[in-house]
Amino acid sequence: MSPSFNSPGALAASFIFPREIKPGLTLVTGPRNAGKTRWCMELAGRARAHGMDLRGLVSPAVMENGEKAGYDLLDLGSGERRRLAYRRGEAKGDLVTANWLMVVDTLFWGNEILKSIRNCDIFILDEIGPFEINEGTGLTAGLEFVDAHREIPCFVAVRPSLLEAARTRWQWAGILELKAEAGS
Repeated sequence: MSPSFNSPGALAASFIFPREIKPGLTLVTGPRNAGKTRWCMELAGRARAHGMDLRGLVSPAVMENGEKAGYDLLDLGSGERRRLAYRRGEAKGDLVTANWLMVVDTLFWGNEILKSIRNCDIFILDEIGPFEINEGTGLTAGLEFVDAHREIPCFVAVRPSLLEAARTRWQWAGILELKAEAGS
């Protein structure tokens, strides 16, 4: 199997090495299943391996019997994770989306983590979506962190349909577009 173009070996590592990581915001975007979360997690792993003070949240999928059953919210600072969303049809979530039931308590927990961050070497937020961009709810403390910390290298995953709105908010941001993986 050939290495993925979207892998840190090909891409994310270049943000850290061979040169020093630079301040500013990079919006990580790409179609569904392009690997935005995987890219963020691999970047986090590389940053951690190099002793960087890493903060933020990622939303890895929860797989059960080979199918996506939900999403967790993972605190990159502590390693703690909580269930963020369940597949729609289960009676465990509070906020309804097209396919998922989101857990309000987990969103509150995530916002408390984001509000507590004062400084770090690198910040990652995966992902901002319709709640944050269109409704002003969800993980809004992450948006506020990026607004207030242009001096920190920040990486924020955003789906293509919301990229223009993110660019309107952060006109100074760079864009990293991941391509769809073959067979996804």
